Amino acid sequence: MAAEPKESPANNPGLHETPDEATKGYFMQQTMYRIKDPKVSLDFYSRILGMSLLKRLDFPEMKFSLYFMGYEDTTAAPSNSIDRTVWTFSQKATIELTHNWGTESDPEFKGYHNGNSEPRGFGHIGITVNDTYKACERFQNLGVEFVKKPDDGKMKGIAFIKDPDGYWIELFDRKSIGAVTQTA
Repeated sequence: MAAEPKESPANNPGLHETPDEATKGYFMQQTMYRIKDPKVSLDFYSRILGMSLLKRLDFPEMKFSLYFMGYEDTTAAPSNSIDRTVWTFSQKATIELTHNWGTESDPEFKGYHNGNSEPRGFGHIGITVNDTYKACERFQNLGVEFVKKPDDGKMKGIAFIKDPDGYWIELFDRKSIGAVTQTA
């Protein structure tokens, strides 16, 4: 008899094999990061990682702004503000950068917890690149801070970099991720 796959409910107590019909159409839309300085973060996510600004929302009465970043073709986005908001919230796997006004110029502001120091919590997001080694060579030339380079540690071919606020970003490519994780 063949063994059950690791992803089967039999090997994952609590996992439901068939999602509730009421959840049909749900999808992962965004991960939110609090950022200190939008100028620095927007530069990183657009110039370094190649994302586009899908939508900006400002809330003057509450003194914060939201910047939705992603890999979508913004030429396909509606020009009407409300329609563009709906379009943005219809995209999968975006990053919501939340800026509380004034943090960029506050000398007392110590930054946000990235989840990777004690107490640990949130870990990282993952970005698929065409070639991990070439991407990391480019990031090195751009002065990006590394947590792990592709040949460090036991898992070769996977890298981790930090964004300007210290959040970790895992980098891998489709060509090698299967082999890299084969022993798992």
